[in-house]
Amino acid sequence: MKKIMMIGKIGCGKTTLAQRLLGEEIHYKKTQAIQIIGDDIVDTPGEYLEQKQFYNALIVTAVEADVILLLFSAIEEQSSFSPRMSSMFYGKPLIGVLTKTDLCQDPEQLTAGREQLRLAGAEIVMEVGLGDSECIQRLRNIIEGIKEG
Repeated sequence: MKKIMMIGKIGCGKTTLAQRLLGEEIHYKKTQAIQIIGDDIVDTPGEYLEQKQFYNALIVTAVEADVILLLFSAIEEQSSFSPRMSSMFYGKPLIGVLTKTDLCQDPEQLTAGREQLRLAGAEIVMEVGLGDSECIQRLRNIIEGIKEG
């Protein structure tokens, strides 16, 4: 698997998605520091996105990543992503992942979430219900299909 870095607000589903991508049992926990899950997934604390003084940590951590996933919850109303945030990551491929789509009742929130991810610079936007195995497999396929370099 390619080395993946996940960025998103607190509670958007980064750790759960990492566990799902690896086929692990779901263990809910608060990510307190940058963690490596399995051998290939870097899970970042939501505070690193929400507090701009931590952007340097995101930039440095991204150097080793092959792909960056920007996660935004479909049930969240406010984004913490800066417009064109992708420019911080020196040409790394960015995939926007709209999470918790299975919990969203409002189609306008889905549209708004996709737009937030595109504004942040996501080249591809994927909608994922964290309990939907087909969505998880499609995301794996997209990640593996990205050309390196």
